Amino acid sequence: MEDQRTTRLDAVPDRSGAAPGPAGPAADAGGLRTRLIVPVLAFGGILMAVMQTVVVPMLPELPAQTGSSRSTVSWMLTATLLTGAVLNPVLGRAGDMYGKRPVLIGSLAAMTVGSALCAVTSDIRILIAARALQGSAAAVVPLATSILRDVLPSRRIGSAVALMSSTVGIGAALGLPLASVVVERADWHVLFWVTTGLGLLGVAASWWVVPASPVRSPGRFDVLGAVLLATGLVGILLALSKGADWGWTSPLVLGLSVGGLLVLVVWGWQQLRCRVPLVDVRLAARRTVLLPHIAALLTGFAFYANWLSTAQLVQAPEGTGYGLGASAVVASLCLVPGGLTMVVLSPVSARISAARGARWTLVLGTLVISGAYVVRIFTSDHLLTITLGATMCSVGTGLVYSALPTLILDAVPPEQTAAATGLNVLMRTIGQSLCSTAVAAVLTQVTMDYDGTAMPTLHAYQIAFALASAAALGAALVTLGLPRPPRRTLAAR
Repeated sequence: MEDQRTTRLDAVPDRSGAAPGPAGPAADAGGLRTRLIVPVLAFGGILMAVMQTVVVPMLPELPAQTGSSRSTVSWMLTATLLTGAVLNPVLGRAGDMYGKRPVLIGSLAAMTVGSALCAVTSDIRILIAARALQGSAAAVVPLATSILRDVLPSRRIGSAVALMSSTVGIGAALGLPLASVVVERADWHVLFWVTTGLGLLGVAASWWVVPASPVRSPGRFDVLGAVLLATGLVGILLALSKGADWGWTSPLVLGLSVGGLLVLVVWGWQQLRCRVPLVDVRLAARRTVLLPHIAALLTGFAFYANWLSTAQLVQAPEGTGYGLGASAVVASLCLVPGGLTMVVLSPVSARISAARGARWTLVLGTLVISGAYVVRIFTSDHLLTITLGATMCSVGTGLVYSALPTLILDAVPPEQTAAATGLNVLMRTIGQSLCSTAVAAVLTQVTMDYDGTAMPTLHAYQIAFALASAAALGAALVTLGLPRPPRRTLAAR
């Protein structure tokens, strides 16, 4: 395999605590821009999560507003999922090779362009294409995490990575109520004008503050590997996303599933033979990297069940015997405490990782998630207990999502951090897709008749909670298979 030694630019960060050197816009050592690196990168992560969830409250209204069917409108979610999943490892590798700062800014710019297109049109074809553009922002978190490793002094990396990881929950918690309020009180285009303004702010702040990363991985970009990976992922994720609409046994869904798996097998063989692969498969197969990826898939499943079930449960009619008949705004507000709690707990999770290792932070987080879902099985009849249960799920998620990137950063060389963390986020995305499929199947099969309409029963939600609890418990067991960390881990240096 071709030599992949790390290339360091002139701006070599001083691990004793000094700010990055003169190779980027943040060259004012100890100045304002240096202090803003972490907040600006975290703001980018929040924007990414907001863009992913902001369209959910408006889905019931969009068919009438755009003159299209519900199945067509659902592509506004599917397109974002697909492009985000495909571009995560691709843009991560591009960042490792060509510079994380320009790729990060490019991802935020594409997201902003997509938001602006949504703001000026009601044509469903343009809306779907624009939402696909917004999916490129999924690479922001792994790119930002890698930048933090490259430019921060070691003593600050653990807490910064924990905060960066919490932005997923913060953005989702803020995006849903924001979208719900706008949809109820104004034209839905206003929402995308707001997100466009926020996106422009994110691009400008990143260009001004974020320094050029001093770590590069030289070589030629693996175009064939990127195409094969994209093709395989699109086939599998499209089958998972649209299987319920198209029929799980339909030739199209079966063809996409089998074809996607075969393409990924070919991709894996090609990666092993490639001199400079898109993903170092041998490295990814090591226990210290593979097990965090498996844990990411399982916790992605567990995390997403909280968001999928809580709002539907609260909005269910009171006549069902369990629903609260709440509005979309109230339902989304149930998730806000969880998002805010993730921010508050980010330094706590960093301290746990520093004291005990990220392995134990991950175990603790997954056990909290599993226990929270067990409690939710028996306390889904009051708004307060539902909110508390959802918040506890977010507490566990915050611990998990802060530990996963730390484990990856500890296990891979600096020149592969963006690609490796991007692959870890991809595994979370696949877990979320599996969760969406499983929860949708349960809620549509375990139903009751309510005024001539099939509604999920309380038992259906309890099954969904049990599945999520089992997934989180599985992640804890997988994590216990990791070797004991050395005395000085990345989080503790």
